[in-house]
Amino acid sequence: MAGKLFEYPFDTVKVRLQSQPDGTPLKFTGPLDCFRQTWQKEGVRGFYRGLSSPMVGAAAENASLFLSYRTAQNAMRSILYPHLSKTDNLPMHALLICGAVSGTFTSFILTPIELIKCKMQVQNLVLYDGTERSYLSPSLTTATSSSGILASATASRPVSHMPRTQRYIAMSISPPRPPGAFALVAQVYRETGIIGFWRGQLGTLFRETGGSAAWFGAYEYVSSLLRRHRVTSDGSSFASGNTLFESTVSGAVAGIAYNLSLFPADSVKSRMQTESILSADGLNSDRGFWTVARDMYRSGGIRALYRGCGMTVMRAAPSSAIIFLTYECLKSL
Repeated sequence: MAGKLFEYPFDTVKVRLQSQPDGTPLKFTGPLDCFRQTWQKEGVRGFYRGLSSPMVGAAAENASLFLSYRTAQNAMRSILYPHLSKTDNLPMHALLICGAVSGTFTSFILTPIELIKCKMQVQNLVLYDGTERSYLSPSLTTATSSSGILASATASRPVSHMPRTQRYIAMSISPPRPPGAFALVAQVYRETGIIGFWRGQLGTLFRETGGSAAWFGAYEYVSSLLRRHRVTSDGSSFASGNTLFESTVSGAVAGIAYNLSLFPADSVKSRMQTESILSADGLNSDRGFWTVARDMYRSGGIRALYRGCGMTVMRAAPSSAIIFLTYECLKSL
């Protein structure tokens, strides 16, 4: 939980960079500009919008990853490697397969959690200027829709371009409060049904399947190298498990490998999950994975698929190190 509190502002910046719509001027020139604008316009609370969703899902995510990884290893041992003892390590290719299986299973748990998280992280962007749609409370919208007075309050036009009567009314309305997590859950279910919670699933599947294979594979490979070096140096047992240093370094490398492996898939997923909010009038919110990926590439080239990658890699190293260090400590109990 403490790790989430530390890394969440970086995740918010990453999602906002990834979610900038195609065909419009970029709101942010880079991570530092996104940090600056978020701080100036929203304060510290802007960095933590949507935190409740991943806080609830963090335990489920890690439990799912490690439980399914261990289950896949046990199945691999009993079916393909029955001759190996419990202390013998599986071959590296088998560990990669186990990591991929773990990621595939976990992706179905993560997508609904990340859908709500990403939507909340970009909600306030529509209030940054007068050229984006803004949220209006249902009661206010219902009360005024019959006369059409607020028709242009939600249109993609600045307040200064409205007719005088509409401008006065729109200017008298204080910026509405974006809906919270439960309201978004209800909205998604009402508009798209239960299947709508898995929008962006293909992107999560690619990211978690390949990323988890890289995550667990890098950890096992680096920790094996470090243990072998220790055995050569002081003659200790190779099967004695990782030291604190070995777990920390291996976990940090694993975090970097996870994020570098399939970061574009995460970018496309974030765009899919937020474009109903950020696109003008919610258009193009039903595009598929490959269509969104193609349009992102055509609009911004390969850089559009890697927005926020450097910052994500830097914060992933310590976060992943803490996760694996905790896992090894709990495993030894």
